[in-house]
Amino acid sequence: MQTQKKSRPAGWLGAALAAVLLPLCLSTAVASERVITASLAEQKASDSASKKSQARIAQLADQTSELLGEYRLALQKLDRVKIYNRHLQTLVNSQETEKANITRQLEDFQVVQTEIVPLMEIMIANLDEFIGLDLPFNLVERRDRVAALREMMDDSEITISEKYRKIMEAYQIETNFGRDMEARNGALDIGGESREVEFLRLGRLLLAYQTANKEETGFFNPNTRQWETLPAEYRASITEGLRIARKQSPPNLLMLPVSAPEASQ
Repeated sequence: MQTQKKSRPAGWLGAALAAVLLPLCLSTAVASERVITASLAEQKASDSASKKSQARIAQLADQTSELLGEYRLALQKLDRVKIYNRHLQTLVNSQETEKANITRQLEDFQVVQTEIVPLMEIMIANLDEFIGLDLPFNLVERRDRVAALREMMDDSEITISEKYRKIMEAYQIETNFGRDMEARNGALDIGGESREVEFLRLGRLLLAYQTANKEETGFFNPNTRQWETLPAEYRASITEGLRIARKQSPPNLLMLPVSAPEASQ
């Protein structure tokens, strides 16, 4: 009986203690939960901020890489521009040199023009004189060519170089006359009478003629500057020469009269 009386106060004390501690524990648990919740929220916010920072860093890294690529591309373009500019400078220098050369040539041309125009006039006069002293063949054609040259010299629309070319062309034609063989029909004054004859020209060595009936054969004597008849022994050779000139016979040796030049006094 005494034992039971002693245990009641102890039980009552435990119950009272539990009643006191329980609210305290509940309050502590609630406080701990709040702390944990706040910590988790703060951690979550920190993680979110970290993700945003990481994303921003990645974005900045991409922008930096893009800018670096653009920078390198700009450097390459700059190098190409520098190379192109050097090329242009070379062209400019070359053009300046060419410009200086052209200016010098124009100045020289004025000097040459002053000297060459009188020279061309002399060349035409010499050509005209030469034709007058040469064998009298194709005279109309040759004198017309000289007249055309004289008229050309007064034409301001024709350049100096073209005038000179025309004169040299006329000289070349006259030079070629000394290398060919020609047969041509024409009129010749024989004994005061104009008769149709065949002319045979062998370069500038011989200018002969023969009537159509072959009864008369003659040649132009450059020493006497007269037409003279030839002996009958030359008739066949002149006839054959005319056939050869017209390509009616193959080339052959001919006996032709060639006058020796007169000895100078």
